[in-house]
Formats: sequence, C-alpha cells, structure tokens
Amino acid sequence: GLCQEKRKKDAGENRIRPGTKRVKVRFPKVKEREAGVKGQSILTQVLDKGRFLRLLDSLTLSSGKSLELRCKGSRIGWAYPTYLDTYKDSRLSIKQHDKYSQLILTPSSAADTGEFSCWPQLCDGTECTKDPDRISATYIYFTDKDELFVPSALHFEIIYLRPDKPSIIPCRVTNPSTKVSLHREVPPEEVLVDGVQISYNPMKGFILHQASPEQKGVYYCKAVSRDTPQMSIKFQLLYVEVPSGPPFVTIEASETTVRGGDNINVTCTVLGEPEVDVDFVWTFPGQDQRPVTITETWRLIHRGTGHTTRISQSMIIVEDIETIDFGNYICTAKNLYGETSVAANIAS
Repeated sequence: GLCQEKRKKDAGENRIRPGTKRVKVRFPKVKEREAGVKGQSILTQVLDKGRFLRLLDSLTLSSGKSLELRCKGSRIGWAYPTYLDTYKDSRLSIKQHDKYSQLILTPSSAADTGEFSCWPQLCDGTECTKDPDRISATYIYFTDKDELFVPSALHFEIIYLRPDKPSIIPCRVTNPSTKVSLHREVPPEEVLVDGVQISYNPMKGFILHQASPEQKGVYYCKAVSRDTPQMSIKFQLLYVEVPSGPPFVTIEASETTVRGGDNINVTCTVLGEPEVDVDFVWTFPGQDQRPVTITETWRLIHRGTGHTTRISQSMIIVEDIETIDFGNYICTAKNLYGETSVAANIAS
C-alpha cells in the first residue's frame, strides 16, 4: 500500500517538474486574461472589506444600497443607464485612478436598473476612442418591492411597429424573477406570449418578432410579486409602413422653365419612419454667389388608424432669378441608414 502511494506521488511530481512553482501560478492568469478579453475581465464590483466580485452578464442588488464598480486601466470610459445622464445625477461619481477607474452610485434606486459597461480608451494625442474588443458589461437589477417595473419618466409611450424588424414594448422589471404579462386595453384581453411571435426578456421587455397591423392599439404590462399586482405605464402601438433604409426622396420645382426676374422654389420631400431624423444638403448653380432662402419642416401623418409616417421637407427659394441661377438643383437627404440625392433642372 505504501509503495503504491509513493508511486502516485512520483507521477504527480513528474507532472509539475517541467514548470517552476512560479510559472504554474502565472499560467492561469495569462489564460484568464486572454479568455476575458471579450468577457468580463476588467469590470468588478467592490464588496465589503476589500473583496471583489468579477461581474458576469447580470447582477441583482437591493435598491437603496451603494454600488461601487471598478474597471482596470489607466484611461477608462463608462456607460450607464440613460436615466442617470438625463438628470445629471449627483448620486453618481466617477474617478480615474492610476490603474483603475471607480464608479460609485449612492444610494441606488429601482430607476437605475440597466446596463453598466466600461472599456479602455485608445488615445492618440488628445483624441480617444473606445476599444471595441475590450468592452466589459453587466446588467444590474436594483430590486424594490414597491417598484416592480423600472420607473419611467413618461406616463404614456408610443411604440412603432415595423414590418421589417422586431419591436419592443419596454416593460423592464427590477427583479428578473418577477412574473410579467402583456395586456391589450381594447378589447380587454391578455396577450398570448408563445416565445415565437412574442417573447419576454426582463432586460428589454416584450419583443414582437413579426409585427403586423393587427397588433396596433393600446397595451400595458402587469407584474406580480408575492401576489401583489402592479401595472406599467400604457403603450400606444402604431404600425409604420415605411421600412428602414436610406431616405426615399422626391423633388419638385414650382416651375421648371422660368424667365429672368421670376421667383422659384424647389421642394425636397422624404417619407420615413416617425422617429428617424433627416438632414438635407443643397447644391445649386449660384451657390455662395446668390442669396437664397432654405426652410426645413417635418410632421407626422396618420394614414388610417395606427399607420404613421413622417414627412420631412426642405425648400430652397430663389427670388429675382438671374442667368447664374439656371441649372441643376440637387437635394441630398441623409438619415442614419444612408443618403439619397435627387435633382431638378431649372431652365430658361
């Protein structure tokens, strides 16, 4: 028995002989750092008595308590729930130290529930950019039995349903274990959440994967924890006909054939999604040499019940036209998806 025990020990000693004790301790750290480049390697929560918790995808804390996060690095950028930005909150402080950045939120509230993330800044002189490969993020729930839903500054919210992408009814909860249901106001009924057409994610809300015009209407969410129900704010769902993409642009001139001394206007029109901003740029014959007036307007139009489109317009007005003004008036409309140019020709 003793010989066998000694033999096992020898085999064990042979396994560690190639590497010194110091190298053996280092290896996991290197592996851990490599594995964590795209994970949670640089973001930790500071616990009491100098203990640290490396953060995973989510964390649940009680609201009212203080939160301290640390992010390794000499130049760190942070992102946190927009609620804290909106109110320039004095409860939040961020301080950069030599080897880490520190975020303190005290006291926390249910409305702070959301994603906290940090990343090293890549700096070239005074300009710094986010290192996209080393972002560490965690979603933090601040539970509050009186606030089952993450509080909203709004009492009513409009959600646009699109034919080409999922829509979200943002009934986020402060505790991931809360039971949540979706309800239509008229006719009053609970909506079936089958996990295919409609699913629920406590970090986002109800996700409508294939929106249709039949889903438009007023909805609310109901949460239950320990048999006490709470209602969310109400959501008006409107169906949007125009799919996402570069602007759909038309151009029209008040006159295409004019004489010297006439006045003309050229109007550039974009039909698009209700909340997508459009920027206009004009190129025209008398640019920088002739005075022109450019006006921009936009409005929402409701095409039948719940069908909403945004009309954005830019108009260029040229008065007392001269020879230099004849030629192509080019309108370029830009949105977050791209740009489109159209032209109208003004001739004598």
